[in-house]
Amino acid sequence: MEIATLAVIGAGTMGQGIAHVAALHGRTVRLVDVSEDVLQRALQHIASNLDRQVKKARITEAQKEEALQRIALSTDLEGAVSDVQLVIEAVPENPDLKAQVFERLDRTAPPAAILASNTSSISITWLAARTQRPAQVIGMHFFNPVPVMQLVEIVRGLETSEATYETIYRLAEALGKTPVTVNDAPGFVSNRVLMPMINEAIYCVMEGVATPEDVDRVMKLGMNHPMGPLALADLIGLDVCLGIMEVLHRELGEDKYRPCPLLRKMVAAGRLGRKTGRGFYEYAAT
Repeated sequence: MEIATLAVIGAGTMGQGIAHVAALHGRTVRLVDVSEDVLQRALQHIASNLDRQVKKARITEAQKEEALQRIALSTDLEGAVSDVQLVIEAVPENPDLKAQVFERLDRTAPPAAILASNTSSISITWLAARTQRPAQVIGMHFFNPVPVMQLVEIVRGLETSEATYETIYRLAEALGKTPVTVNDAPGFVSNRVLMPMINEAIYCVMEGVATPEDVDRVMKLGMNHPMGPLALADLIGLDVCLGIMEVLHRELGEDKYRPCPLLRKMVAAGRLGRKTGRGFYEYAAT
């Protein structure tokens, strides 16, 4: 099955990035959120990011305009998904919320439609069990910023069919991404490896081993990382990091995955990183 029309549920950072890339690569996109204001801001961000690509000569002005015309905004989930071939869920990383969305999508999307999740840590098998079509449920884990990052983790649940997998793998390639296949496990590959490193970096700060700046400097200069783990945590969102660590700790049951108390404290204080203007670093409003 070729995917020509898809819906993206959630117009936050990841949802708008997915919509951007899909529209730029010729797909008709329905971007869905509960708030018209959120949708309008998302479209503005997409337009701004497309403008950057035009200025860097990566796309033409005509390609930008064509991509924007392919994106329709909607607060009506049922109407938006009624005739699509694929739905990509990109709501916040909350298991109960994602389960509710999948149950609702299962009732309203066409019977042949594939339901994909952009989750960074929640079990695809568990989400699939919320539906009557587990063979058509799969993970499609994009990375932030979606228009720039090449990787997409294609996550196969226990019941994911070969046909579903092949369709989504081909779509990822058609969107200019590099798909990597992983089986369903807490944190998949990316966050199973990355998040404990970020968590340990936060422990270094909490225990007074080094400042955030020096922790990041060590990892950049000593390990050749393009960005330090604490700056990366701010980019990802400290609330997202905490949620993933909680999934790893709960599902794998080992103390090495216990979220650092400082991480919990910063999230409780609303210091979530770039999106709130303050995390381990401070950021000017954009």
